[in-house]
Amino acid sequence: MEKDRNSFILRLLSTLFVILAINFFLPRVMPGDPFTTISADEIGEEIIVMTEEQRLYYLNYYGLDRPLHEQFLAYMKNLMTGNLGRSIYYKMPVSDVIMLHLPWTILIVASATVISTVLGVFLGTLSAKNRKNGSDRIMMTCMIAFAEIPPFLLGLILLLVFSVHLRLFPLAGAVTPFADYNAPLEQAWDIMYHAFLPVVTLSLTQLTGVYLLTRNTLITVTTKDYIRTARAKGLGEKTVWIRHALRNALLPVVTRTGFMVGIMIGGVVLVENVFSYPGIGMTLRSAVICRDYPLIQGILLVTAVSILVCNLLVDKIYGKLDPRVAT
Repeated sequence: MEKDRNSFILRLLSTLFVILAINFFLPRVMPGDPFTTISADEIGEEIIVMTEEQRLYYLNYYGLDRPLHEQFLAYMKNLMTGNLGRSIYYKMPVSDVIMLHLPWTILIVASATVISTVLGVFLGTLSAKNRKNGSDRIMMTCMIAFAEIPPFLLGLILLLVFSVHLRLFPLAGAVTPFADYNAPLEQAWDIMYHAFLPVVTLSLTQLTGVYLLTRNTLITVTTKDYIRTARAKGLGEKTVWIRHALRNALLPVVTRTGFMVGIMIGGVVLVENVFSYPGIGMTLRSAVICRDYPLIQGILLVTAVSILVCNLLVDKIYGKLDPRVAT
């Protein structure tokens, strides 16, 4: 047991080191540097071109003129003290920039994860119970069709239909500009109103995976001997499906949920840009355009650590659901 735990910790630390190395070197393989050109806004309508003297001064100020190995060592040293650096574009600590935008991303990712998981399990169970009917084929066709649409394209379709043509939802933003809320509930409603389309987009793109996994697992589980035994004991069909079939079918769904969070975090970059939603995805886009190395490193690090934490939580939950795999 102790040996397995040490091996797990070693693998975790190795993974974290690889992530840190990738976070550091990946932005630096992009052409240019933060001070070749600095955009005055995100759209790029106004460009300020620095002189060579100004560029060299800022490169020296941020330590970007030093050899890569020295920069990497300084980066690791700063991380040991919790210092993610200072954003070149936003002119403020990277941690502050991330904390300013991260809650919006957590809101839509967490909401989409819950919705897609609950709805996927429900529809998958319904489809498995009616797998010999035409409704199952219709539902599966619709689900597969949704899965083939990229997140950004689905977001654009929803934006055009519900925001441009029907005008039911806002075109951009996370809150109404300059809104004066009379109560916290009114503010919460406004936030949900703006987050609705991004959440729906992320939910629909992940719904098919949960649906198919639940359906196929339930079909397999219902052929097992313990299901036949439960029915032979006279248990009702509802009890057999909920207490015996669905409980065992949820084990792979839990694992899928952990991977789904990582996939959503990747897709949220595109979705947030489609809806101009001020989360980490929009911030990462600005950082990449401006070659803001410290901010890119900070966002990628927070994203990677979040995925690792989600996977660890999934392992713990899986162990609670199935004590046979608990360590």
